[in-house]
Order: sequence, then C-alpha cells, then structure tokens
Amino acid sequence: QTRSLLGVFEEDAAAISNYINQLFQAMHRIYDAQNELSAATHLTSKLLKEYEKQRFPLGGDDEVMTSTLQQFAKVIDELSSCHAVLSTQLADAMMFPITQFKERDLKEILTLKEVFQIASNDHDAAITRYSRLSKRRENEKIKAEVTEDVYTSRKKQHQTMMHYFCALNTLQYKKKISLLEPLLGYMQAQISFFKMGSENLTEQLEEFLTNIGTSVQNVRREMDCEVENMQQTIEDLEVASDPLYLPDPDPTKFPAHRNLTRKAGYLNARNKTGLVSSSWERQFYFTQGGNLMSQARGDVAGGLVMDIDNCSVMAVDCEDRRYCFQITSFDGKKSSILQAESKKDYEEWICTINNISKQIYLSENPEEIAARVNQSALEAVTPSPSFQQRHESMRPAVQSRPPAARTSSTGSLGSDSAALSALSLDSLVAPDTPIQFDIISPVSEDLPGQAKSSGQSGRRTNPFGESGGLKPETEDSILHQLFIVRFLGSMEVKSDESPDVVYETMRQILAARAIHNVFRMTESHLLVTCDCLKLIDPQTQVTRLRFPLPCVVLYATHQENKRLFGFVLRTSGGRVESRQTSICYIFESNNEGEKICDSVGLAKQIAFHAELDRKASEKQKEIDRVKEKQQKELNKQKQIEKDLEEQSRLIAASSRSNQSSTEGQFVVLSSSQSEDSDLGEDGKKKRESEA
Repeated sequence: QTRSLLGVFEEDAAAISNYINQLFQAMHRIYDAQNELSAATHLTSKLLKEYEKQRFPLGGDDEVMTSTLQQFAKVIDELSSCHAVLSTQLADAMMFPITQFKERDLKEILTLKEVFQIASNDHDAAITRYSRLSKRRENEKIKAEVTEDVYTSRKKQHQTMMHYFCALNTLQYKKKISLLEPLLGYMQAQISFFKMGSENLTEQLEEFLTNIGTSVQNVRREMDCEVENMQQTIEDLEVASDPLYLPDPDPTKFPAHRNLTRKAGYLNARNKTGLVSSSWERQFYFTQGGNLMSQARGDVAGGLVMDIDNCSVMAVDCEDRRYCFQITSFDGKKSSILQAESKKDYEEWICTINNISKQIYLSENPEEIAARVNQSALEAVTPSPSFQQRHESMRPAVQSRPPAARTSSTGSLGSDSAALSALSLDSLVAPDTPIQFDIISPVSEDLPGQAKSSGQSGRRTNPFGESGGLKPETEDSILHQLFIVRFLGSMEVKSDESPDVVYETMRQILAARAIHNVFRMTESHLLVTCDCLKLIDPQTQVTRLRFPLPCVVLYATHQENKRLFGFVLRTSGGRVESRQTSICYIFESNNEGEKICDSVGLAKQIAFHAELDRKASEKQKEIDRVKEKQQKELNKQKQIEKDLEEQSRLIAASSRSNQSSTEGQFVVLSSSQSEDSDLGEDGKKKRESEA
C-alpha cells in the first residue's frame, strides 16, 4: 500500500515538474528578448488558461486557483508589449523564484528519490546477507557485522524514506508558491514600471494582487507549520522505531503472539532450480481466509500459494538457514519451505498457520478460541520426568514374546484400506493420551542407589560391534546398520494392526509441536540389529533406549515426506499393568525413512530365520541326545553281560585252585608232624629258633 501510494505521489511530482518546465521556458522567453516578449507573454497566458484542463493525481477541482489563474492570464495577455527595460526587474522578481523551484526543489525530489532507491537496495542486500548467516558454523564477528549492517541500512532507508515523503508532501505547497510568486513578481515589476500611469493597471488590479500576495503568505505559513509538524513526527518515529531496526529483536521484549488467525510479512521462499540446487526469493506473504497468498514487488494484487485449511506445518532444518518451516497441504501433494526473518515472526507464522489449519478463523471470536485450544493442548503434555518411568514399565520380560503382527515398509499411509474405513481417529489413538516430545537420558533419570537394567546401563556401546574391553551385547548379530535420526515424539495408541495408526500419530505429534512451539529435537544414532533397536547418544555413545525387535510389531514411513517414519512397540504394562499396551514412536531422518523401515524388516526376517534355525538345531540336538542315551544303555548292558561271564570264569578257576592247594597242605602237614615226633623236645626248639 505504501509503495502504491508513493507511486501516485511520484507521478504527481513528474506532472508538476513537466508543467513547471514549460512555464519556466515561457517566462525565460520574456526575459531573453523584448522582441519575443509579447509572444512569450501570450504563451504564458495560454498556459495559465489551460491549468483547469490539467489532471493532477493529487489535485482536485480548485475553483479559486483556476479563477485566479484565469484572471492572471487576462492581465498578462494585455501586457504583451512590455519593454526590455523590465529585464532586470523580471530577473529578480520572476525568474529567480521559478528557477529556484526548478533547480532546487524539483532536483531535490529527484535526488531524494535516487537516495531512497539506493538505501532500499542496500537494505535488501543487507537482509539477504543476514538471511544467509550460518546456523551451524556461527561466527560471532561476522554475525555482529551483518547485524550492524542491517541496522545501519534499515535506519538509513527509514530516514531517507521519511525525508523523501516529507519533500513530496511539501511539493504540494511549493507548486502553488512556484506558480504564484513569479506571477506576483512579474506584475509588481510591471506596476513599478508603469507607475500608475498605465491605462491597463488600475486600483482594482492592485487590490487583486494584494489579496493574492496575502494568500501566498498564508500558504507559506501553513506550509512552514506543516513541515515543522512533519519534522517532529520524523524525530518521534526515529526514536520509537529504533528497536525495530534490529532484524531479530529480543523475544523477551517483543513476545510472539500465538493466537493469531491472520498474518502478513516478508518471507524467503525456497525454489528448486535443479535436483539438488535451489534458490531463495524474498516476497510479501499474507493470509486471506484459509489461503496463503504472496505478492511480488510491483504487482497490483497477490496470488494464491496454497490452501492451508487442514494443512500441516512444522519446523525444518534447511540448507544451513535459520527460522525455516515447511507447510504441507492437506492432501500432501504440495509443500512450501519458507524462512522468516526473526524468531518472533518464525513462531507467529507457525502458530497462525496452525490456527488457520484448524479453521478457527471461521468462528465468531477466533483469538479467544485459539487461546482456549492452545491452553487445552498445553495441559495435555506429559512432563519429562515421567518418561523414563514409562520406558521402565515398557520393557517386556524375556519369556513374554508378543505374536508377530503385519508390518509395512512401503509407506502407503494414504491407501483406502478396509481397516481404516472401519476405524475412526479415536479408535486409532487414545484421546486422553499425553504426548512425549523428548528423550531423557537414562543417567539423568536414575534415582540414587537404583539398579540399572540391562537395556538402560550407562556403559558405552560401540555401534559398529567392535570389541573394546567388554563384549558388546550385539557382537554376534549379523546385521549392524546405523542411522542418524531426530526424535519427534511418542504416544500410546489403541490399535497396531494398520500403518494408518502411524500416519495419524505423525499428524497429531506435528500439530502438537506447532501448537506448543516445540521446535527442539534430540538427535540420536539408531542402531538396527537382529535382536533389538537402540537409540545411542552421538556424543557419549551411551544407549538411551533399547527396543527389543520382537516387540516392534509395526513400522511405516510417511507417504509424502520420506524423512518421517515411525514404529509401534507392543509392551506388557502401561497405564493398566494387567494388559499389553502399544506405544508409537515418531522420528525424522535425513531422507532415509524407507531405508530404515527396510532395515527393520530385514532384521526381523533374519531374526525369524535365525529362530527357525535355532529351533531346528535344538530339535536335532535332542534327537542326538536320545540316540546317545540309547547307545549308552546298550553299551552298559553289554558290559554287564561281559562282567558276569568273566566273573563266572573266575569263580570256576578259583574253585579248582582251592582244591589242589588243600591236598598239598595235607601232605606237607603230615610230613612235618612226623619229623617233629622224631626230633623230640630239643629238636622242636631248634626248629622254632630257625623259624
């Protein structure tokens, strides 16, 4: 609107300049030569008569001015035979005022216009450099220089703009003076020359000229008063606007308004110029009902960008630029990435588009309803300390393994499945379920003296499976794939039979993030193995969360935004300890959503085949153990029979040996007894001593 109005003023100034140049040439002809004085005066009279036919953009039908100029034209036409002796007086009284207006005032307008254009271009260049400030490689010196450049260029543009506008407004007074003062001087020179002796100069004409002189003085005083007021206004605006020169003001002094249903301002829009290249264009954006409009500089009206009813809006990291957000239409076929100038505008745009998406603007009191909706949404958020306790309760026991459910990695979330037609949104997601937006480190959540479980220990985990002192938990796993992900949120769901529950959870979490202005995301490394999924801290390599692979019953990626993916974890225990619960986790990756889902699917297939191989191996081992046991029993029976046979043989041999030894003893005993009887008593003692 300001630039359109400025165009009207500039067109008026051009028309005034054109007319003044013609009048100057006519008066200069009077001054140049006495021979052409009559013709020049006649031309002047003719131009004065044509004033009423002029169509100035800011000049209405001024009957007083028209009649006055008509009277001047009549008198000037009668004085067309003036002599050359008037040249000196005409130079002082007629040529000087109009020359000063032409050479000083009109050139001042052109100079201010050029200065304003240069200041505007400098401001645009400074804004472009400021928008390109790096978010990751932030340099305080460069940032300070660019911010100071924006401040200086914006202040310079504002000052030159106000002085330029003041000069354009003053021109409306000066154009009257530039017309009346030369004519007044011309007539006064004529009166002084003819000295009341001319037949054409009467007392009535002098009275008319006196009235015109009084009118000119009144206009001049009014102009001086108006210029003084405008100068005071300029000073007041400079003082009041000083904080606004900063491109990113302090949010504590200028808080964001989160209940808006209308918003307008300049944004940088990303336009793709190739497969990986893109450019940014700064345009004026505004909301109109349920539509987002844009208007380029010089256009008379705005054009439709997107229908933002039922759309989704979320903050994104884009090409190392700050304050970027993405708007996706309700059908997912169209999306736009925009960059705001400041954090305040960034938050207000996201909140405004989210409020419009809910069609709050159609209500009677949209701001009040938006405030109530945002407040009710804030009350549904779960505080962070309860998150770890909920994860402790979600760890399933080893023996309890839920049955495998249907999984999907195709991302066909928009299909008209029979399950979706039978289920409403409330049947997919519990209506009173709180949303968790962040992951709390297990070290910070453990109470003093509390024993850590195996999945939440503080031990560093090598994500690549290389042994480093302690044997990693997944060292023998066939699959090791690592992905960089950012956690968006999680919430309890009622159903885990269809991928549509993942898409609905994505929509609710993104909407809740926009409502609460939650733009921070925790970055983690997602390690996919054949027995579990792990979220690992990229800095400390500490396992934040561990999800057993058999409990992951459903996983899917977004149908349009391939950066979004999620999975459903079925656990024993939740808000009701006696039943199983399903928790849906939503993540954002670097355009690897489908790869992660494929990796999880491959891990489940490997785990399934490994389980089958394990069961077959156990069954074969059982058969081998039975055969080995039977062989042992058979060998034992043979050994017993062999031992019995050997024992019988030994008994028989022993009995024969005992019989022969008995007969020998009897013979020896008989002979010894006979000898003893022959020796007598002495012989017995001798035998005993020898013995």
